Amino acid sequence: MIAVGFFSGGLGSIAGVGGGIIITPVLVLFFHVPLANAVAASLVAVIATSTAASSVHVERHVTDVRLAMTLELTTTLGAAAAAIVAAHINHRVIAIIFILFLLYSAYSMLRKQLHEGQQSGAVPDSWQPGDNYQPRNYPAGLGVALIAGSVWGLLGIGGGPIKVPAMYLIMGVPLRVATATSNFMIGVTAATSALVYYGRGDLRMDIAGPLVVGVFSGSLIGARLAPRLKTRAIAYVLIVLMVYLSGQMAYKIATGGFR
Repeated sequence: MIAVGFFSGGLGSIAGVGGGIIITPVLVLFFHVPLANAVAASLVAVIATSTAASSVHVERHVTDVRLAMTLELTTTLGAAAAAIVAAHINHRVIAIIFILFLLYSAYSMLRKQLHEGQQSGAVPDSWQPGDNYQPRNYPAGLGVALIAGSVWGLLGIGGGPIKVPAMYLIMGVPLRVATATSNFMIGVTAATSALVYYGRGDLRMDIAGPLVVGVFSGSLIGARLAPRLKTRAIAYVLIVLMVYLSGQMAYKIATGGFR
């Protein structure tokens, strides 16, 4: 579990999507952890991802803290509401939603990599700390943040695959800033949902503890290596992982899992 946390935290901090998109399906598929316990542990691990990665990005003045706090107004609301509702939804339904979200995330990231720089209104990746930009379309951004928070509270996999493209394509935020800002936001959002799962007794510290150790270390290293790595290569690794894990979860549903 420490190794899973390290790998997930490193990839999550580099891509700005949080490690939960890997942690939750891996816990369910390979460690046979019940879905509710896996989501709760993933949320705690995501808090560690945010803490480690954000400390680096804020120090480098890449994070847009004002934008993050604005979007959190609706993200936390969606996360809390979805976490409460999750207890009343059949696990198989949640697993199907999870699969659809993984496939959507993979498609979204693949499309962005194939057409990067060609979208209308996109901000070039040549942005450097100190360069000026002005976020736009706040109402649309707040709406997307609400959806991202709801996905977060229900599945525990973070809203990064939704928020990063939204900030980049809809709000005109540079990709590096969008990634760093997403990492900053995920800790607050995850804490909101984690409190609900903890209150229900779904949070098992024997699962969350080892994950946090690995995730914190991996996120810290990933955040420091991010400027030296090609984001495209990391994105393709995530795409392959998400497609593979969605296939594995679909197979588990077909064979009678998640009753």
